Amino acid sequence: MTKQINLKINGNPVTVEQGTTILDAAKKVGVKIPTLCYHPDLTSWAACGICIVKAENSPKTFRACATPVEEGMSIVTHDAEIVEIRKTVLELILSNHPSDCLQCLRSGNCELQQMAVDLGLRNVPYKRSMSATAQDNSSPSIVFNPQKCILCGRCVKVCQDLQNVYALEFIGRGHRIQATTPAELPLNDTACVKCGQCAAHCPVGAIYENKTATVKVEAALQDPEKFTLVHFAPSVRVAIGEIFGCRPGELTTGKLYAALRRLGFDAVLDTNFSADMTIMEEATEFVERFTQQSKLPLFTSCCPAWVDYAEKNHPEILPHLSTAKSPQAMFGSIAKTYFPEQKKLNPAKLFVVSVMPCTAKKYELERSAEMWSSGYQDNDCSITTRELGEMLKAAGVDFANLPEEQGDALMSDYTGGGTIFGVTGGVMEAALRTGYNFITGADLGDVNFKDVRGLDGVKEAAVDIQGNKINLAIVHGLGNVEKVLTKINEAKAKGEAMPYHFVEVMACRGGCIGGGGQPYGTTDAVRQARSKGLYNDDERSVRRCSHQNPEIQKLYKDFLSQPLSKKSHHLLHTSYTARSLYNR
Repeated sequence: MTKQINLKINGNPVTVEQGTTILDAAKKVGVKIPTLCYHPDLTSWAACGICIVKAENSPKTFRACATPVEEGMSIVTHDAEIVEIRKTVLELILSNHPSDCLQCLRSGNCELQQMAVDLGLRNVPYKRSMSATAQDNSSPSIVFNPQKCILCGRCVKVCQDLQNVYALEFIGRGHRIQATTPAELPLNDTACVKCGQCAAHCPVGAIYENKTATVKVEAALQDPEKFTLVHFAPSVRVAIGEIFGCRPGELTTGKLYAALRRLGFDAVLDTNFSADMTIMEEATEFVERFTQQSKLPLFTSCCPAWVDYAEKNHPEILPHLSTAKSPQAMFGSIAKTYFPEQKKLNPAKLFVVSVMPCTAKKYELERSAEMWSSGYQDNDCSITTRELGEMLKAAGVDFANLPEEQGDALMSDYTGGGTIFGVTGGVMEAALRTGYNFITGADLGDVNFKDVRGLDGVKEAAVDIQGNKINLAIVHGLGNVEKVLTKINEAKAKGEAMPYHFVEVMACRGGCIGGGGQPYGTTDAVRQARSKGLYNDDERSVRRCSHQNPEIQKLYKDFLSQPLSKKSHHLLHTSYTARSLYNR
């Protein structure tokens, strides 16, 4: 049993588990201690000093985010002296920060701005001195503006500790310290995998998604010569409502169809459809490899940040990556071929937009020549959940009060297997449901594989399909990938059987529901709520296995013939290239 610690916060007694920080103990009695460098995803490192508190009747001070409680502590979190210290710290931060809040994309959703409001800060008595380093626009996914960096270190910690990428670091000392890339290279020439977790964790407007796509989308919507088509990812439907006051995890699929029509799109479709298509190809590929005991384990390939990481860091496993494209990429290729053929449209006039939870999806559009498999660029633009929220607000769309509508026919129908793609373990679960059918010729009675669910960084499971034992690993957060690869490599070095047959990898914690383009403020509680929303959508679906989707059946019957056919390989599959760590 964990030892209990008794202390007081502002005179209020509280009992917490040993190891609890002063910051978390204060929350137990309804006291909010301000923070800037702290984030619940990250190990506290007390960089900013905003959370300073003190012992009662003592000059001793603590940084609440990183100090564990002790028996008998009596902590003061707010008095005139502490508030004055916090104001001084904030004034010093603001002296190195631009004052262009009205033009900043984080205005109204900026932690620094909110803290200035909360502390009643109106003037900065110090001379302003901002970074002279130019804004870095080299990446197709991420923009880095050093002038707005407040040196909280969140981006560095998430890049190094959570993602194991090390595309960002601190250099210099004293007033010369800065967060930057190794050797101050352009971001696009570093180990960066474009996952966007740096942007998702930044408290200000220093790192954000590349905004060039929204300009192109708005121009296409105004062009009478363009037929504009939009599709949105599974996890977007349980997250975008947060931007408009809905609770995390609230399923807003019907409102999204309506909202996108209000923006003027000619066809509103659903990436869940192509998630089902991905399963048709990937499950077939797995069954083929498992039957032949060839190139195992099979790694999933729907996460472009993971693919980028593998190409840069582990070229030895590239033959083990599924050749199936991601749902976004598959959708674009079918949208520029099958859709215009069925609708009697000129594919040259189609403009395809994807709404994704992920900044790496922007990069994926130009990742390889295979993203032009239709004869055109398959997806013309990709925007994040946050960017769609901005567009809807600018257009005056009252999202929360919209009526629910349906997606357009041909490429909107989806199964429960398609919708759970947005959460860690979902791709694996969907593949198992359909893989079982492909192996046995029958459908499962209970399609729930609960062992692959949850927020453990690495989950292991085994399933038995007619005497065939299939060992699985589910990984989310790139920092956990090495644990699985080490286990595989050790077995290989010893000449032992592979520990896994099938491995799912998603770059971001929680999977796409925690993607780098999702609404700000993502925590594990939010991830769990979004996950629950997708699982609820799955459970209420009439069809829960991808191969049961009637629109998918029609697609294969009328156009693709069968999974892994020659046409499927051309349109729906890709290849991988080993690349230098510091090479695009």
